[in-house]
Amino acid sequence: MANKTQSTEGAMVEYVTAMIGGQLFGLPISRVQDVFMPERVTRVPLSSREIAGVLNLRGRIVTVVDMRARLGLPRPEDGKVPMAVGVDLRGESYGLLIDQIGEVLRLPEDGKEENPVNLDPRMAKLAGGVHRLDGQLMVVLDVDRVLELAPEMMAA
Repeated sequence: MANKTQSTEGAMVEYVTAMIGGQLFGLPISRVQDVFMPERVTRVPLSSREIAGVLNLRGRIVTVVDMRARLGLPRPEDGKVPMAVGVDLRGESYGLLIDQIGEVLRLPEDGKEENPVNLDPRMAKLAGGVHRLDGQLMVVLDVDRVLELAPEMMAA
């Protein structure tokens, strides 16, 4: 029983945290395959601005999704190199460009709440709920929703 944290009866969920435009996001760790520094991203002609391009990651072709563009946020002005979180959807590999990777948080599953009514609509359409942390709101990214426009984005 030494490894149990807080909740004795509730299930725990682990999230990889990421900062995008000053907002804390959490991705279910079960959906995260890699965390990497994207190098040599090749722009795809005629793709939407949400698709940053493609890259080769250990022999796999990975479509890179710019999460700032996906959320309707401006490009960062700090000049820092973005990081990427590797995820998979129906056998296709994607890299989600983020500003900064954080730690892994282990939170009680029953602590996740529905999206608040005042959550920015751009975030709400990609969120699968929120966790209230000490003085901060962590928006849980629904990876399927983030990537559901991918076929349309590629054809656009």
